Amino acid sequence: MTTYDPAREGAEMSFDGRMSYGDYLQIDRILDAQRLLTGAHDEMLFIIQHQTSELWMRLALHELDAARAAIAADRAPEAFKMLARISRIFEQLNSAWDVLRTMTPSDYTTFREGLGQSSGFQSWQYRLIEYAVGNRNLAMLKPHAHRPDLTAKLEAELARPSLYDEALRHLARAGLPVPADVLNRDLRQAWVANDAVRAVWEQVYRDPARYWQAYELAEKLVDFEDYFRRWRFNHVTTVERVIGLKRGTGGTGGVSYLRRMLEVELFPELWHLRTSL
Repeated sequence: MTTYDPAREGAEMSFDGRMSYGDYLQIDRILDAQRLLTGAHDEMLFIIQHQTSELWMRLALHELDAARAAIAADRAPEAFKMLARISRIFEQLNSAWDVLRTMTPSDYTTFREGLGQSSGFQSWQYRLIEYAVGNRNLAMLKPHAHRPDLTAKLEAELARPSLYDEALRHLARAGLPVPADVLNRDLRQAWVANDAVRAVWEQVYRDPARYWQAYELAEKLVDFEDYFRRWRFNHVTTVERVIGLKRGTGGTGGVSYLRRMLEVELFPELWHLRTSL
């Protein structure tokens, strides 16, 4: 049997002083970032699951920024692909919980004390995603107060129109009757369900052929929130499976805190209108 040699077909095999796969992706830095504090076997799983989730969140923020800019420039069709990609990113984030759920309560107790006060709710990228799409809870700035650089990032986001704000401004520029007080609202405040906005979206859904672009934008937003809700639900289920109803490492109520987050609606009018159609 002849040994296969890729070089015979032109594959590059020498990388002395040249860019390799590992160089481009900085693999050494990534693989050196798993620093176990306890030596427990399942701590590696816990660290990698959360690190990879943060990488997916970074990509989600990259796509969110681009989608928001496209909508603000009335290039909504460009945003549709980005919004669809964000939904797929959250599908990947959902799948990550399946891996973490292989860790039993007994496994977790072997390294839980090593976490100190660290907790997932302190993720500044997750907070930035929530702020970017419109869930602007100012109380959640506090966990980042010790890092002026992170506080500055979050404050800069709060000063910008959210993804949902830009979607509504886009509808207004297209001639739909979005109320002026909605368009001129205090951007730092969390979105509150608005009957007039629901009526605008309902107008779109009652005549999709006439308002096809707005209709497609609405469904892309619903797709994203659908996956986002699943991610939150899977988070609750995983935490309850691993720690039961114990308080979280960061001091939250754990499962009770996460269940409360399930009640948050990012784009409430797009869900409420379905009842009245």
